[in-house]
Amino acid sequence: MDTSWLSRTELLIGKEKLEKLTNAHVLVVGMGGVGSYAAEFICRAGLGTMTIIDGDTVDPSNRNRQLPALATNHGEYKVEIMAERLKNINPELNLHVVREFINPERASEILEERFDYVVEAIDSLSPKLNFIKAAYHSKTKFVSSMGAGAKLDPTELQVCDISKTYNCPFAQQIRKKLKEAKIYKGVKVVFSPEEPIKESLMLTTNTPYKKSAYGTISYLPATFGACVASVAIRELMGINVK
Repeated sequence: MDTSWLSRTELLIGKEKLEKLTNAHVLVVGMGGVGSYAAEFICRAGLGTMTIIDGDTVDPSNRNRQLPALATNHGEYKVEIMAERLKNINPELNLHVVREFINPERASEILEERFDYVVEAIDSLSPKLNFIKAAYHSKTKFVSSMGAGAKLDPTELQVCDISKTYNCPFAQQIRKKLKEAKIYKGVKVVFSPEEPIKESLMLTTNTPYKKSAYGTISYLPATFGACVASVAIRELMGINVK
């Protein structure tokens, strides 16, 4: 296996931690603005095995913030675009591609497989909630991205337990639903406490599982992706991220 392209990574973290990444299997759910960047950053860190999941295709409105979205690939599946990109970064990556939207039954089924870490980056409430509950009950190590919409300041992002989130409408809805399921803490998230720009809210009619959405800026979902990727990478190396 050619690891020369990881020489700068090894210089920073050492051979032992790099081997932990090479031997790890990470699941990234959602190839939108957050998940696509997270998958790429984790791939570039030297991960050995990755599973990526998404059932959506590229829409013109995705181009302002999503890594797979170009003017030349509208209508193509995001997960397939990302699969090609990840293999071009690391041809030796052991990559599994699941092209589907995840319903509650499938979430539990997928998590029956052993993953060393899971990055949850679903942007629709119901599927996201179902996947978080499945990951929580399966005792899988995971990190979840909260809302990147209606925010502008990338320096505000924090990693914490979901019970400590505030000023995030998406996290508020997730917290409420988790409490109904008697889950009060134990879900690691990346969120922004920046006051949301409420005027950017819009209703949606053609997106599965999604009735509304907030406006987004180009760099913030990518920053969320970098943060969730960093949590996964550091914890796989044995560094506890609180």
